[in-house]
Amino acid sequence: MANARDGREWQPEYLVAIDPAKCIGCGRCYKVCGREVMTLKGINEDGDIVDLDDDEDDEIEKKVMVMADTGACVGCGACARVCPANCQTHEALAA
Repeated sequence: MANARDGREWQPEYLVAIDPAKCIGCGRCYKVCGREVMTLKGINEDGDIVDLDDDEDDEIEKKVMVMADTGACVGCGACARVCPANCQTHEALAA
């Protein structure tokens, strides 16, 4: 358990997963996160998550956010507040 600046107890909940079936790739979570926890990738026609390359763009069926650096998450929850698809899983660290 952490404390807010005024001493109130606060439990950070860290981003641990993004469901690619629910994610719409809007990028709102990426825009509010200053820590580069997520990145935009593509899902190809085989259902594989792939890098977005200009050469393969016509093979991309859908764009989604994926975890890039889980350790960078500070548990602020800003990404969850802006996500219109409710595709993220957040968890508190076990004590």
